Amino acid sequence: MVLRLILGDQLNSNHSWFHQKNKQVLYVMLELKQEQEYVKHHIQKIIAFFSAMRNFASTLEKNGHQIKYYNLSDVDNNGDLCLMLKKIIKENNITQFEYQLPDEYRLDEQLKTFSKTLEIATNTVDTEHFLTEREDLKNFFIGKKTRLMESFYRNMRKKLNILMDKDEPIGGKWNFDHENRKSFDNKVALPIINFYKKNIISIKKEIEEAGVQYIGNIDEQNFNWPSTRAESLTDFNEFLESRLMHFGTYEDAMLTQHKLLFHSRISFALNCKLISPAEIASLTVQHWEKHQDKISIAQVEGFIRQVIGWREFIRGIYWEYMPTYKTLNYLNAENKLPGWFWSGDTKMNCMKNCIGDSLDNAYAHHIQRLMVIGNFSLLAGIHPDEVDQWYLGVYADAIEWVELPNTRGMSQFADGGIVGTKPYVSSANYISKMSNYCKGCQYNAKEKTTENACPFNSLYWNFYDLHRSKFEKNPRVGMVYMLWNKMKAEDKSAILTKAESILENLENL
Repeated sequence: MVLRLILGDQLNSNHSWFHQKNKQVLYVMLELKQEQEYVKHHIQKIIAFFSAMRNFASTLEKNGHQIKYYNLSDVDNNGDLCLMLKKIIKENNITQFEYQLPDEYRLDEQLKTFSKTLEIATNTVDTEHFLTEREDLKNFFIGKKTRLMESFYRNMRKKLNILMDKDEPIGGKWNFDHENRKSFDNKVALPIINFYKKNIISIKKEIEEAGVQYIGNIDEQNFNWPSTRAESLTDFNEFLESRLMHFGTYEDAMLTQHKLLFHSRISFALNCKLISPAEIASLTVQHWEKHQDKISIAQVEGFIRQVIGWREFIRGIYWEYMPTYKTLNYLNAENKLPGWFWSGDTKMNCMKNCIGDSLDNAYAHHIQRLMVIGNFSLLAGIHPDEVDQWYLGVYADAIEWVELPNTRGMSQFADGGIVGTKPYVSSANYISKMSNYCKGCQYNAKEKTTENACPFNSLYWNFYDLHRSKFEKNPRVGMVYMLWNKMKAEDKSAILTKAESILENLENL
């Protein structure tokens, strides 16, 4: 008998494992306490994974596969991956153990170590999900000092023949990002957000009875995460029909009254492999080809770039630099995460909204994550370990391979520029331009040093003054230092004094 392990983010029904039924193969899926406790997760994230896993197991069984599934609440589930596997191997006279390669370094190491302890044959297979192999990015950039995502992305377009006219990009440009930076201008109607009507009270009760500590909020009657491949595809088709035509234009916009705008929110389904990047890219291009009169190339290219470019790039960075990557702290940030990150109870309206959305929905779109929450964390000098743990726990789509390079690298510049060529920080001006958060806020977005001045303003200049030696020669931020150098000495002193006061009172903002 062969035992095959399926992890919670390996819900790929099209995997070659499942092409044929075999009575000599036993599949096992486990809800594990160890996976709920290595970081404190959002309650919606835990339920989303458990719900999807249970549906996946049920589908396998209906299709004639042998499946052994352990709920978190099962009395014979001790919550430890290796101990459970040993128990199952012994009880079922297993002669061979197989598993799909994990996407997290932590689990990859755990299963490699475990396999070495077994006296039976072991085998690993690919998840058959990604468009690249673990080492592809590293090999692509051999001999090059920097890893520019744009170069990798263009290669992916050529390799996969996506949005290409022979050797040239359709539309005459590889990247339409400059056309996709508009704040919401009320020129189009905002789309309706559909919610699932699911009763997940029983799963929540199991989690609580097991003593699992969690963060975040949940509406027990309206659960907005897909639990099956069919639901995931329905969600994505709804995006194609009602949001893709405006996705690129407003992908960086933020509103208090609309949490999703024109984003697809398919990252959870993608990251647990209910759907694949290949089919998402294919469906997107097919839809655009049928509706070119309504959807511009800029909308489609911006979305495709995230799926086949950025996502694969980030995964390649993760596998090239782990485990060292998880320890990097290039800017020597040491401050603690303010307590209001767990409640949203802050006078800063942008942070209140973005953190509140995250706690309420286990979701925020990329600009909320990067240019509001991440921006503040970087300016405030929060230790990247604390930022990582918060991001990894609060978002339903956060799995370490995708969360870590995005947070520690792109957002916090703790990797010293491996992912991004500049720190992504801004003053209140950017947030005011791209959102309506500043309206009605207790802080003034135009002030730097007054009592009610927005904290982002003095912290922004303090950040660049503090890290001058690291950034002054960076061509992408040179203008910042030109402006800083032109300021009067007394003005600079006042700004730095204000920033110091803010940093000493982060809990009270």
